[in-house]
Amino acid sequence: MIYKYLRTMRRKSNLKQEDISKKCNIAKTTLSGYENNYRQPTFEVIQKIANSCGYEIIFRNINTREELNSENIDREEI
Repeated sequence: MIYKYLRTMRRKSNLKQEDISKKCNIAKTTLSGYENNYRQPTFEVIQKIANSCGYEIIFRNINTREELNSENIDREEI
């Protein structure tokens, strides 16, 4: 289902596949595969695409409402 989010983010940002593929250094055909659910991107690629569209990925704990994102997570704990 990630393909729907990738396509929606790009379209809402008024960007073409070519724009995102250049910003993320991936082939346009690869991005098309992600958006059409033929290929599955890694989390890192999803994050690059989201950031290129002006979005950030946030994980929110449904109980505590604590948020984690790429800016506030301590990667050394992983």
